[in-house]
Parts: sequence; structure tokens; C-alpha cells
Amino acid sequence: MDKVSSDCPYPGCFFCVMKEANPSKRRSSVLKFFRELPCQDDDGQVLPISGLWNTAMAHPNDPEFIELGIFECMSALIWKGLKNRRWLSHDQNIYIPYYAAHIIGSYTMNMEEFAESAIHAGVIPPLVELLRGRLTWVEQRVAVRALGHLATYASTFPAVASHGEILELSIQLAMSSLEIVYSHFYQYADRRLSYHCDLLTRGMGGVEMESRKAEEWASQLQCWSLQLINCFAFKPEFLPTICKQEFLTKLPGMWGGLVNENSPAGIGLLRTICHQKLGRGPVASCPGIIEALCNIARSSDDWQYMAIDCLLWLLQDPNTCHKVIDKVVPSLVDLAEITTLGDHKKLGDSIVNVLQDCIQSQGSGRSSISSRTKEQIEDLLSSKQRLKWEKNMPKEDLHIKQAAALVVKLEGNSLFSSGNISGAASKYSEALALCPMRSKKERVVLYSNRAQCYLLLQQPLAAISDATCALCLHRPVNRHAKSLWRRAQAYDMLGLAKESLLDAILFINECSQSNDPDLSLRQNKVPDYAERLVKKQMRAAWLFREAAVKHGGVHSQGDGGEIYGPETDDSEWETASESDMGNDGIGDDDDDDGDWNNDDDDERKD
Repeated sequence: MDKVSSDCPYPGCFFCVMKEANPSKRRSSVLKFFRELPCQDDDGQVLPISGLWNTAMAHPNDPEFIELGIFECMSALIWKGLKNRRWLSHDQNIYIPYYAAHIIGSYTMNMEEFAESAIHAGVIPPLVELLRGRLTWVEQRVAVRALGHLATYASTFPAVASHGEILELSIQLAMSSLEIVYSHFYQYADRRLSYHCDLLTRGMGGVEMESRKAEEWASQLQCWSLQLINCFAFKPEFLPTICKQEFLTKLPGMWGGLVNENSPAGIGLLRTICHQKLGRGPVASCPGIIEALCNIARSSDDWQYMAIDCLLWLLQDPNTCHKVIDKVVPSLVDLAEITTLGDHKKLGDSIVNVLQDCIQSQGSGRSSISSRTKEQIEDLLSSKQRLKWEKNMPKEDLHIKQAAALVVKLEGNSLFSSGNISGAASKYSEALALCPMRSKKERVVLYSNRAQCYLLLQQPLAAISDATCALCLHRPVNRHAKSLWRRAQAYDMLGLAKESLLDAILFINECSQSNDPDLSLRQNKVPDYAERLVKKQMRAAWLFREAAVKHGGVHSQGDGGEIYGPETDDSEWETASESDMGNDGIGDDDDDDGDWNNDDDDERKD
């Protein structure tokens, strides 16, 4: 290739080629560059590759380099790195397979025709070798990303699926990725490969930055593996490979941690599996998965609706309904008054309709329901009938009912203040029976108050149920601060760190935005006891926790110099709700305006 600039010391410099003003000459030079680069052993090859990496991320839909052979070039460079370790260890060539796989992934991210070109260029075999772990976890991450993009399109999925080991390798990687990153990078800072550190931080940070980025990349490695598996899960012929108990039971715990902002991770794959008839049987046969789905459905997880979908599909399938109905009905009953969740409209109505079908199916002898489950569904249906009756009642009668409910609630508040927690819970139950169904704000208060009683009575399951009912009734959904806090405590009692953490974080978020006069007087609106619980649950739900325990629980600096691993005693938070009762308790009451059909968004104190 001819030298383009007399000032450049490198003949055929890619950057000089890109400055060529004549489009025809430029294309010819770029074509020649892509053809010759894999055959060259000159120093400095990583520079144009890193430039291409930047271009691919900035302009992934630009067809110019696709037409000129960039996929063939990148594929050849990966093979060169795999086969020629001497070349790989020379100069900065160790970076090149990573950049090459990343470039393939970026250009196949959005455009199906680009993905087709990549397949024809033969990118899959070298990517599979990276996926096997022929180099390191860093290259596995970008290989699974690229393969996930190729598997997304109908025209290119068969080419990916024809390599049968891809699915098995992805499953193993999803299960082992966190341990791999922890043991091969995170655990010992002094043993980290320098090129890994450079790629993670771009030379802009020290050990602490490397550790944070490693957690983010580990999450991506797992989530992108799950995304690739998800492409296979849409095809029934691959479900027997995916739906093995060892893998299924771990899926609910694969959530990507707090660093994961965009991927549904394990719950997303479970939803795809449950959408398939062949997938619902294995899921229904695993009690641990059903319990986890119920917990996610009754949580503030961003993917809550996916868990609800799974539960509804399992109930609608006559082959799985009888296996799960007694376990899932309590959760769905609590969610029956939810209206909109994300893009899901009238979700509560869908839940009621499915549960009603379950009752009718039992009447026809197609399914078996325990008496307790039948009673719960019938109570729910009765409440819906009660709502219809109330629509035809005179407003005066509804005001009388609401006034009576208020009197009983105040009696409950008095009992609570005097220490009669059980009596207070009974009064709140009585008030709920009196309160008009459309007095949603008042019912939010009653459910939330009763949840606090159940907490103090050491009944966390009942507290979760009532707090969930309050959060479903509230507008916006899942944003009633006190119910979030009470459910966070209840989940902590059950050892469900992730669910407790998500509720506690949302509680803190609501506190920080609160117009509550008690909170506005504080310099820091976030209660100390909530901060303590968040720190505790962040340790318990830490992405690398299981790997750290397995490998000795070593050594990650957290906020304030705390150590992830063997945890310290944080039991002091447990009495915070009592010691801070003036700000978080039941007795501090401010009623709504008495309008029986008032559904506005005005936040009130209990």
C-alpha cells in the first residue's frame, strides 16, 4: 500500500488511508488494508484495530467497512491470536482478539444484513473458540456478546445453532461466569493481567476502579450468556438441553446485581421457557423456582411483570396448574388490584380472570385445589363482586361505611400505641372489611398499618402480603414509602437479601423525594436505619458473594472501608422502626379527605 502522508513513519498507515480525499482511492486502500493486516507482523497493529473498535461503536450501522471485508479481517486476526501465541505475546497484540470480537459484535448489533455478511465471512468458528475459554474471560465476554447478536436474527440463527456446542458452552458460562471473574481477576489485585486492567479502566483508574468494572463486566458476561441461551429457548427442540434442573434452579438467582440496569437476566429466560409448553413442565416440577417466581412477583424488581407472566402461564396450562396452584395463588391474590405495570395494562384483571378459570376448572374436575386455596380465590372474587355492588350504592351510604372504617382504624391506632399489637391488627382487618373498595388511599394505609403489626408479631409472610397489597393499590404502583420499608424488613426476616435490598433502595429514593414535613426538617432525609439495612443487604446480595465464600471470602473494599465476605453484626437496625416510631410508625396518622372514590396521587402519612 502506498504511503499517503510523508509525515507518517508507517507505510500504509490506516489513519492516513482514512484521510484520503478521493473516495475511490480510499475504498481501494481500505480494502487492501483489511486483506493484508492479518498477514503482517509489524509493531503497532493494535492502533488501527483500536481505531476500528471506536468507529464500530460510534457508527455500528455504517456499511462501508462491511462491504470492504472487515469481518474477514477480524476473523483472521482472532484465528491468528489463537494459533500463534508468539505473535500474540509480542508488542501489544494481546489486545487484538478482544478488539476484533468486539468489532464483530458492534457491527452485528442492529443490522440483520450485517449479521448475514458476518456469517458468510466465517466469524462463528473463531468466536466459538473464544467462547470455549481458549484465551481468557475478557475474550469470552465479547465472544458471547457477538454470538448473541448473531443468534437474534431469524436468517442467521440457524448458522449459530448448527454449532451445537454453543448452547452448552453458554449454559456453563452463565453458571460459572461470576466465579471465573472472581477467581481469575477480582480476588487477587496483585495477580491481575495488565491488559485486563487496561481494558477495564482505559488506564483511568486504580485497583478500586478495576474492581468496580470487573463486577460490571462479570454481570455482563452472565447476562449476555443468558441472552444467547434465550435465543435458543424460543425453539422447542433446544428446551431439553436448557431445562435441566441444575441450570433451572439457578436462574432466579442470576439477576446481574445492582450494576445490571438493562437485562432481565435469569427471569427473562424463565419467562421465555414458561411461554413454551415443553418448558412449563420442568419449571413446575421445581418448587424452588416457583417460590422464587412468587418472591419476584411480589417485589419491586424492574422485571416483576415477567414473574407474574410465568405464574399465570403455569396456571393456565392444565398440565402444570395442579402442581403450582397452591404455591402461587397467595402471591397472585395480593397482586390482584394492580392496574398498570410497565406496558402491562389491567394486569390485575388478568390475574382475577385466570384465578376464576382455575375455580371453574376444579368444578369440571380438571384440576384439584386445596380448600385453603379455593377460599383465597373465592374471597378475591367476592371482593370484586363487592366493588360492583358499591357502584350502585348511594354516596351517603358509602360515606357512612368509610366513616365507620375510620373510627375502627383509630381504635386500631390506639391499641397499637398501647402495645396491643395483635388487637390492633384485628381492628385493621375489621376496618378493611368496612372500607369501600374504591377508597384506595385509605386501604393503602390499613394494609400498611396491618403489615407493621405482623412485623412486630414476627409474621413476615403476612407482612409481605399486606405490604404488597398496599403497594399495588398505591399510585404510582410500588411507591408507598412505608410499605416498601415494612416489606424490606419482612424480606430480611426471611433471609431474602435481594428483595429486601430493592425495597430498601426504593424506600430511600421515596424519602429523598418526600415532601413530608418531618423529613424536610432533616438535613439528611434518608433514615440511618435504612442506610444500615441497605449496606447489610448489599453485602448479602453482592454479585460475587457465592464465589467469595467458595474461595475464602476474600477482600473487596466496600463503602466506608467495609469488607465484603464474613459479615459484621448489623442487628441494631431491627429496632429502628420502633425507636423512630414518630416518623415511621402507625400512630402518626393523617387521614385522606374522605372522598370515597378519590384515586389521585396525593401522598399521605399513615
